[in-house]
Amino acid sequence: MAAKKRNRKSWFSINTISILAVFAIAVMYIVYTQSPKIIESYNQNEVDIHYGKEIDLYASTNHLPAHYLKALAMLECSGRKDFPKRFEKHVYTRLREVKQGKRKKYEHVTPQLLKDADDNALRNLATSWGPFQIMGYKCIEMNIKIEDLRGENAVYWGIQWIEKSYGNLLRSGKFKDAFHIHNTGRLYPKNNKPLTHNPQYVANGLRYMELFEIENNELLDIRY
Repeated sequence: MAAKKRNRKSWFSINTISILAVFAIAVMYIVYTQSPKIIESYNQNEVDIHYGKEIDLYASTNHLPAHYLKALAMLECSGRKDFPKRFEKHVYTRLREVKQGKRKKYEHVTPQLLKDADDNALRNLATSWGPFQIMGYKCIEMNIKIEDLRGENAVYWGIQWIEKSYGNLLRSGKFKDAFHIHNTGRLYPKNNKPLTHNPQYVANGLRYMELFEIENNELLDIRY
């Protein structure tokens, strides 16, 4: 009898462990497959809350697709209002070389434009700002201040820079080129090998655009 009881107990224990193992695997599968979607949904909502109205307004006045701009904000800052600033050391090095006369220019930036810039100013110029993460030195060509890119009007000035830099691509529906040029300054490569730091940057941007387009269509259905 004792042996039978031990066997039953062992059988029960093995089955219990098996059930728990299957349950754990199922939970891990759900978390692994659904977490990215949950995070994306959260970030999408953050974009709508923090930047949605402004983006809709300035996209309309500049004849730019709002769902691209919202997807870009989702890519660059996850829709957050407060997020860590992004200092680009290689940009800082090149700007410093320009100021020191070791480099003739960096894009549109010349030694003359940096003559009054101290080290702190160079660091700000080498940092990206706002929901679209526009590099600080871009303010020089726009004839605005760093504060404009990172302050209350960051959405407005960010969209102005986008309009000036590649608005024609957006109006032509060339979104792969647009995302790639925003991140790298270059059109999407013909060999289909993106030069972005994150190889999925463009693909993610295109997917986020679809999310905002679906959202917009759903809102239209509700209204009408």
